[in-house]
Amino acid sequence: MRILLDTRTFLWMIIDAEHLSDTAREVFREPANDVFLSAVSAWEITLKYGQGKLPLPQFPERFVPEQRDRHGIDALSLDEQSIFHLHRLPALHRDPFDRMLACQAIEHGLIILTPDHLITQYPVRTLW
Repeated sequence: MRILLDTRTFLWMIIDAEHLSDTAREVFREPANDVFLSAVSAWEITLKYGQGKLPLPQFPERFVPEQRDRHGIDALSLDEQSIFHLHRLPALHRDPFDRMLACQAIEHGLIILTPDHLITQYPVRTLW
């Protein structure tokens, strides 16, 4: 499977938070799965860090790549083709970061690993 972590899932996964479902843990740990973190999530983390809403042990530009490397997560760039899906999505979710993750999942055939029930309303596959 090709898995896209939403931002919250990434942050929970790297600390093995109790909020994670058993399915999420299994999917993440399965070596045969390709797991991605979007540049959109790095943007969201950086924005929230800068606003003082997300404390991190290091600056985001060190923290995010180090955690991705430590946990075997690949980076996913934001590309034009993904962006072009945005106008086709209904306004079901007000979070622009999650909407763009849905666009990337559509474009790249990814399954979003997320507890966010609003994302499940989009034409994407999700797991939790």
